[in-house]
Amino acid sequence: MEFIDEKQIYSLIEDNSLKDKDFQKDIIKKAADSKGLNLRESAALLNIDDKDVLESLYHTAREVKEKIYGKRLVLFAPLYVTNQCVNNCLYCAFRHDNKELIRKTLTVEEIRQEAEYLVQQGHKRALLVAGEHPKESALDFIGKAVDAIYSVNFNGNNIRRINVNTAPLSLEGFKTLKSFEIGTYQCFQETYHYDTYQAMHPSGPKRNYAWRLFAMDRAIQAGIDDVGIGALFGLTDYKFEALGMLSHAFNLDERFGIGPHTMSIPRLEPAHNAPLSEKPPYALDDDQFRKLIAVLRLAVPYTGLILSTRERAELRRELYELGVSQISAGSRTSPGAYDESKAGMNEHQMEQFQLGDHRTLEEVVADCCDLGYVPSFCTACYRSDRTGDRFMALAKSGNIGKLCTPNALATFKEYVNDYASEDTKQKAEKLIKNELENETESIKNKTKSMIEKVDKGKRDVFF
Repeated sequence: MEFIDEKQIYSLIEDNSLKDKDFQKDIIKKAADSKGLNLRESAALLNIDDKDVLESLYHTAREVKEKIYGKRLVLFAPLYVTNQCVNNCLYCAFRHDNKELIRKTLTVEEIRQEAEYLVQQGHKRALLVAGEHPKESALDFIGKAVDAIYSVNFNGNNIRRINVNTAPLSLEGFKTLKSFEIGTYQCFQETYHYDTYQAMHPSGPKRNYAWRLFAMDRAIQAGIDDVGIGALFGLTDYKFEALGMLSHAFNLDERFGIGPHTMSIPRLEPAHNAPLSEKPPYALDDDQFRKLIAVLRLAVPYTGLILSTRERAELRRELYELGVSQISAGSRTSPGAYDESKAGMNEHQMEQFQLGDHRTLEEVVADCCDLGYVPSFCTACYRSDRTGDRFMALAKSGNIGKLCTPNALATFKEYVNDYASEDTKQKAEKLIKNELENETESIKNKTKSMIEKVDKGKRDVFF
């Protein structure tokens, strides 16, 4: 665990020399080149408290994000297959000792039905989520769940890539998981502060800090070269957490040449009968959250930053331009909750945490159009073997947009043709036209050709 150096992290947070405004401005100027920052430089930006320097930080984060990702926002939805769990995380409604939680593990047929509901909304990406339980999160069950989700086809539409958020596995377990043809493996450390980690996880296999911390190493060694890390902000000082997560990212990049494909930045939200969640020990306010996202974008410009529906819609709109590149939409956090016939039935007593954004997928899509962002349903890189170091090379060089823009617009047009209301269609057509006008002739022509195929009824057009 030597790469999470708590003494070093605290010394950076407390170093008054890193609060010098001119030094911070120099770092921001350097970050504009989209080459990333080291831990010391990241700490300096986390210590910004001057309003003008903060505005410069935001402006540069916006520029770097658009340089690499353009105006695209990748959309997905979580699909919870079980809330059974043997861990006792104090902040989570799924914790083992929560006797008020209604436990539910979906059958394979129920999982297929949940995937069908998502496809009928227009989703193309799903994040399979399972609590840690010897039976309900066993690999044979996960494999059957993945097969069931992939089997759904609704008028040519389907879930084209499943990312998975499950408990850490052994090397052999990760090899089996890879054989299911998943996309990204996602696992959050929750908190990188060792003593806090131990206090928050009093019992269960999750109490093993090191086993969780090195999960990504085993996943990469098993051939899963897209991994997603994250921290649950609110358990300890957000500056420590950010530097811990960056230490993790830098270590993966140094050892394997593959930094994290995504970083998730959830804030601790209220969860049913999880008292600690009602009053987070180190709650960060919206201004601190804005700064955190901007700093992460400049520190690891190649990494996708994921923002969940934990956050309210108004704040999500602001955060898109500060560095967020992936968002969930139309989410539910309890197993079986997408079934409209059962919506609202004891859902609060089954969900992992409360949501802040309750909008449907189409409402989020329409809002993105109003803000000038392209909702992307693209999964092309996963199926074109542009993962791991191949994706990183394109992202770090700033060339990923040459592929992503046509694929994003083609998949967005597919959504518009198959699912959008007339009002959303009008917004979407205007947005697509504007985006094409801003592209080079080669990208414009390629994209127009792909869109023409979609308009003629072809689905899943990508390159």
